[in-house]
Amino acid sequence: MTTVTSVTTSNTATTAAAVQSSGSDYQMFLKMMTAQIRNQDPLNPMDATAYATQLATFTGVEQQVRANQLLEGLSTQFSVLGMAQLAGWVGQQARADVPAAFDGRTPITISPNPAQGSTSAVLVARDESGTVVSRETLPVSSAPYLWLGADIAGNPLPAGTYQLELESYGGATLLDTSPVESYSTIVEAQAGPNGIRLLLAGGQSVDATSVTALRRI
Repeated sequence: MTTVTSVTTSNTATTAAAVQSSGSDYQMFLKMMTAQIRNQDPLNPMDATAYATQLATFTGVEQQVRANQLLEGLSTQFSVLGMAQLAGWVGQQARADVPAAFDGRTPITISPNPAQGSTSAVLVARDESGTVVSRETLPVSSAPYLWLGADIAGNPLPAGTYQLELESYGGATLLDTSPVESYSTIVEAQAGPNGIRLLLAGGQSVDATSVTALRRI
């Protein structure tokens, strides 16, 4: 919260300085216009309409500059506030379509989504080389499921990152193959040019907008 206050205060000071500078430019314009009036040719004075046009043009530009400066300040403040809110995500588990990071012993909660009309579902796990290392029959349900990280023979898989997908069958016919979302702990929230990204415990990075669920451990 201290960081938010510091950044906001700094931004407010910058905006105020910019507005003050704009005001100085406006005063300079008035002095120059006054000098122009005093030094014009009496036999060929400038049309009053021209003065009015100059003043209106400068005033419009000045107001636009001030508006842009204030909008930039608000944008920065909103960004900082957004990061402060995302700080509450750190330590929670996020559900997203990312490879599951298995530590070799801790089961991973997954969220299967069998195709409509399917009568059976099979969870397929692939290692980092793309090799199928496990095929496991799951209930035809979208309820959370604990994947124990076992190979086809039921032996524990080594620690690593595994891509999980669900094959949905209608009888013996493959209806659909879809990625499986899994839960992983958020360890950091990072702000970048393309938005907020979340760093997960297994080393994966995911866009905050790709998270479909949050839960406390």
